[in-house]
Amino acid sequence: MTAPTTSLTPRDLLARWEEQQSAYVAHRENRFEVMLDVLRLHSPAEPTVLDLACGPGSIADRVLARLPGSRVVATDYDPVLARLAETVLGEYGERATVIDADLAEPGWSRRFTGWRFDAVLTSTALHWLSPQQLLGVYTELAAILPPGAVLLNADHLRFEAEHPTLAEVSARHDEQVQQAAFAAGASTWGEWWSLAGQLPDLAQRVAERERRFAERPPQPLAPLAFHLAALRTAGFTEVGTVWQYLDDYVVFARR
Repeated sequence: MTAPTTSLTPRDLLARWEEQQSAYVAHRENRFEVMLDVLRLHSPAEPTVLDLACGPGSIADRVLARLPGSRVVATDYDPVLARLAETVLGEYGERATVIDADLAEPGWSRRFTGWRFDAVLTSTALHWLSPQQLLGVYTELAAILPPGAVLLNADHLRFEAEHPTLAEVSARHDEQVQQAAFAAGASTWGEWWSLAGQLPDLAQRVAERERRFAERPPQPLAPLAFHLAALRTAGFTEVGTVWQYLDDYVVFARR
């Protein structure tokens, strides 16, 4: 089979990812602004950050660009997204490291004990974990983070049954945001993955991606209350939220 050819660059593909994700997450950039503000105001001037379930490197790219002395370790189990992150973040040289790790497997954190992290940032990712796996991830993070380090998790945390009106309003808002974004030219999830397949370096990793996720069905969504309780159980000393828009939150925890 002839390898696909395209003029699309990895940096272009990341930009298309940003547009695509903004269609599914209203005011997505506000999430990142809040996370970076907390990082800037609480952490050392040159922090070491763990970008957890990094995807193509959206958070890491922002941290490295805005905090010149920062260092980011990014990790993802998706071989296609991790390779894209590795390529894009390679622009920052030794300040960026990308590591393959499966957060669903207990003991994943052993790969990161060589760093002293000031913060862990993650966005639109941990909902792929079951509640039990999520508690495990928070517990392992608490074990490797020094006192004072922070965790910031940006994600959709759906309203529960006792809030049917808010759940309905949030769903209708999501639908309207998506319709407007796609009409303006943003790629859908499927269209973005078709674009990714045009880069030979990524295309050769698609089969491995399919193998890794073949037996991983969608998990029950954990609401905000579960996240806060799980963080306390895991050993974080201060938990709460630093941003909310309808059912979209940035959850905060300090070790």
